[in-house]
Amino acid sequence: MFLLAVALYFILACLISWLVLFPAGRDFVLHAVDGAEQRLAACLQRVARRRQTGMASLEQRIATLLARTADLLRRHYLLCLAGVAAISLPTLLALMADSKSMLGAYDVSTREMNTQVASLLQGEQLVPPVDLPPLVFATEEVRQERPLLVSASRNWTLLNVEYAQRLLLVFKIMKEKHGYEMALLEGYRSPERQTMLAGMGPNVSNAAAFQSWHQYGLAADCAFLRNGKLIISEKDPWAMRGYQLYGEVAESVGMTWGGRWKMMDFGHTELRLPGVMKKH
Repeated sequence: MFLLAVALYFILACLISWLVLFPAGRDFVLHAVDGAEQRLAACLQRVARRRQTGMASLEQRIATLLARTADLLRRHYLLCLAGVAAISLPTLLALMADSKSMLGAYDVSTREMNTQVASLLQGEQLVPPVDLPPLVFATEEVRQERPLLVSASRNWTLLNVEYAQRLLLVFKIMKEKHGYEMALLEGYRSPERQTMLAGMGPNVSNAAAFQSWHQYGLAADCAFLRNGKLIISEKDPWAMRGYQLYGEVAESVGMTWGGRWKMMDFGHTELRLPGVMKKH
């Protein structure tokens, strides 16, 4: 390695000496550099001419294609419109069906209420449970699942009376029959809050203001209490079993359960009363 470096240094020193001491050497190098520069310039000019020719040809082909397409559309516009409609219609129908299944915006519930449950609703007026301490809704586990839950409304008096009674009955059945103590996470939701949640993306909410039953006090999100701790996570097998039971009980009292939607919302129930939901 050292010998190679010495040899290269020697060759470089000789070359520099030749350029410095002999004018012919300098002229030779300058002439070579000038020739290389001219050849490079000529090459670049040829490339530019070819590029311009290619672009002109491409533009001409595009213009011809557009003219032919326009002529085809003019001569067969009815057939083209029919083709566009045939292609678009299934997609539009699927999107409309999907939107309804996720939002449940304007459908009225057609579920039949269990006769035994109906008789219970005709009896005593159930009272909401005692409010839980705010810290229950502010733990790290809860914030990971529902970051904005702390500011949600859990005021039972803002819920529709009929819906509130059905939800309280679900709470009662879940505790007495299945051993699950339930908690209200969010009930009434203002239009401003609904707009904010919708702006956070479809993973939070697909419904704009007045497209959710929350705005009418006819929907609520609920979860479970275990040893005084709020359990929301769907990764917890105990909670998932509870959600399934919760859905069955909620449907038995005539409510709609979000666990059956395409974008499943296991803790969500709503009561779709006719004539309430308005299109805005």
